[in-house]
Amino acid sequence: MRSSWLHRTSTQLSVSLVCLCAALLSGLPMQSAGAAPISPADPDKVLRAVIVAPETGFDPAITRDLYSTFITQSIFEPLFTYDYLARPAKLVPLTAEALPDVSVDGKTYTIHLKKGIYFAVDPAFKGKKRELTMADYVYSFKRLLDPALSSPQAWLLEGKVVGLDDLAAKARRSKHFDYDADIPGFELIDRYTLRIHLNQPDFDLGMILAHQPTGAVAREVVEKYHDPQGQIMANPVGTGPYILTEWVRGSRIVLTANPDYRGYIWDFKAGRDPGDQRIVAQMKGKHMPQIGRIEISVMVEDQSRWLAFQNDEIDLFQLEGPLAPQALVNGKLKPELVKKGIQLSRIVDPEVSYFYWNMRDPILGGMRKEKIALRRAIAMAHNVREEIKVVWNDEAVALEYPIPPGVVGYDPTYKSSIQFEPEVANALLDTFGYKIGKDGWRTLPDGKYLQIRYTARADSNGQQQLEMWKKTYDLIHIHMVGDRKPFPDILKAEKQCQLQTRTAPWIADYPDGDNFMQLYYGPNIFQNNNGCNQIPEYDKLYAASQKMPAGPERDLLYHKMARILEVYAPIRVGYARYRNMLAQPRVIGYKKHPILPVEWMYFDIEKRQ
Repeated sequence: MRSSWLHRTSTQLSVSLVCLCAALLSGLPMQSAGAAPISPADPDKVLRAVIVAPETGFDPAITRDLYSTFITQSIFEPLFTYDYLARPAKLVPLTAEALPDVSVDGKTYTIHLKKGIYFAVDPAFKGKKRELTMADYVYSFKRLLDPALSSPQAWLLEGKVVGLDDLAAKARRSKHFDYDADIPGFELIDRYTLRIHLNQPDFDLGMILAHQPTGAVAREVVEKYHDPQGQIMANPVGTGPYILTEWVRGSRIVLTANPDYRGYIWDFKAGRDPGDQRIVAQMKGKHMPQIGRIEISVMVEDQSRWLAFQNDEIDLFQLEGPLAPQALVNGKLKPELVKKGIQLSRIVDPEVSYFYWNMRDPILGGMRKEKIALRRAIAMAHNVREEIKVVWNDEAVALEYPIPPGVVGYDPTYKSSIQFEPEVANALLDTFGYKIGKDGWRTLPDGKYLQIRYTARADSNGQQQLEMWKKTYDLIHIHMVGDRKPFPDILKAEKQCQLQTRTAPWIADYPDGDNFMQLYYGPNIFQNNNGCNQIPEYDKLYAASQKMPAGPERDLLYHKMARILEVYAPIRVGYARYRNMLAQPRVIGYKKHPILPVEWMYFDIEKRQ
């Protein structure tokens, strides 16, 4: 079991003591004395990065927040990944030898694994060098459906693999998941070949197997370090380029290059983009990764992050909307920053920030007409474009469709039936009995008190969102109270359907519309369906869409599903934010990827003088 000191928030211990304890007490891997490193990473090349909210932990089957995913992506490797420079995103092999061989009917995937890939050195392997095999992937896939874990990532494989759901159902009855049980859906041809048999066609499975939760976890690691829930949030051990060597919860994370990582030679191709051509000229032929140490600080407040970047205490920095005027003019760097050599990588994130109303909440939820009217009225009272201007300093684009730009299935011509119409919203509430009392606030149709609680992150950005939504509710005479919570607490609460309403951002796990339409699918409640939405018409269409490849036929179903969301209003589509990444002049070859959470295994940095 890991040492309890990992759970302390105190930073009084010296860095050397932290590193030593992390290695000796919690089992974090250390290079054996005298062992020659394989990784080309230079320990004197240090990248200092920052995240805007506390991490939750580093078990790929459990982690669902973006910031923890920065770490899991660096440690655990799925079978596939994405080309660093290709746009739109292009699927490529990672630990697999090649892209999967897919049957004509889309129901059978055959995948071959590269030989000679090893897990990082760890006491769990009892001094032996541990090679990665396809059995490790089968074990990791099964973990996603283990009822004891309650993985929020179960949706990735749920209902898809022949026999896997039956195994999970048996575990729910027996209270024991049999990881040794053979199922027809996972056919191990040999140590390095896996054939996956699906219940129905799934043309997105390759992209799903590039998503971080499907990264390979060794069974020995889970058995040595698991907590009572079976999780390994504090003891990640993978085959990837980095290992966790220091962790002070909610404060500081340090990754160092895995000395036994196999590495690769940088050989990505540039298109017509001059920026890509410059990156190729800087990076081509380098043995990767180059960066030997990554120091990640948690800084919740915008101004603290900006000041640290200005003082050259941070090398790579996400400039969120509230800070945009400090560095940008019309989407471009200010001249004084250009003069300093500061670099900007700017994209519209393949994300949707949407507003949900909890469909299980006694005030907002349900399918009765007056409940639908209440949600539709709130949706029509909210001025999305004003929120973009006030909260995000115009660093976002308003969306009409549930699928954002840059994702397969996006329709730029779609027009939502929900628009900013506060007069209509008030009339709708009047019609369905939400009367305005003497105090100026509306009551429920039965005359009882009506109050809505909106939840936001406990930071300056969250405060702005609270103020924006208070204005929305004031427009329709509904009393709103603000609820500020730490980010990990928000994720935990909404997974259990405990929040009334909030603005929920979702960034693409993979660049297909399915990844966004699943957010409102009934069986995904307690996973990614934050609003706990269950509409039979929607669920039926979504299930049908999963059997189809991308194309006009599936797009037609997506259109119908979008209209259903507008009619019943469990959510309202909001916006996709720009992602502005600022880098110091010493950063070499950096470009923000639309799907990969982090890119530090693909670029270089000069040593600090």
